[in-house]
Amino acid sequence: MKKQRGFSLIELLIVVAIILIIAAIAVPNLLKSKMAANEASAAAADRTVGTAEVTYSSTYNTGFSQTLGALGPPAAGVSATSTAADLLDSVLSGSSVSAAALTSTKSGYKFTYIPGATTPAATYTITGTPVATGSTGQSTFCLDQTNVVRKDPTGATTAGAATGCPTAMNPM
Repeated sequence: MKKQRGFSLIELLIVVAIILIIAAIAVPNLLKSKMAANEASAAAADRTVGTAEVTYSSTYNTGFSQTLGALGPPAAGVSATSTAADLLDSVLSGSSVSAAALTSTKSGYKFTYIPGATTPAATYTITGTPVATGSTGQSTFCLDQTNVVRKDPTGATTAGAATGCPTAMNPM
């Protein structure tokens, strides 16, 4: 009688069990890596808005913008103006949704823009909060006219006021 070649059922079950153990170890680390990437993206987005606001203010000499959409791209074939300054992409500026956008969502974070109460705006606040705390991110990020990114590692802080970020948030 010839001996058959191949793997036995026990050997295949052992290999499958080892693969499942490795996957069980790897998946939580991948989720943590994704959250860390989303948080880094949120902090960078706040910095980008701050840079865009400084550029907007010095270019148009009208204070800070009244909406995130004003920092977004203009319609195709149209030059940049104070209502569409082309300083942010359409996702972050929310201009893909509305030119009067005060909120946008990017990389698992919701960004809320609050302009100053005066016209022209002398202050602004941009706050990035996780869409799903503990899943898309843990920390809340805030930036105001001082251009200092602040972080609340608990994610508890919500959108700041037009006068600035909450002082309880840690500067980064």
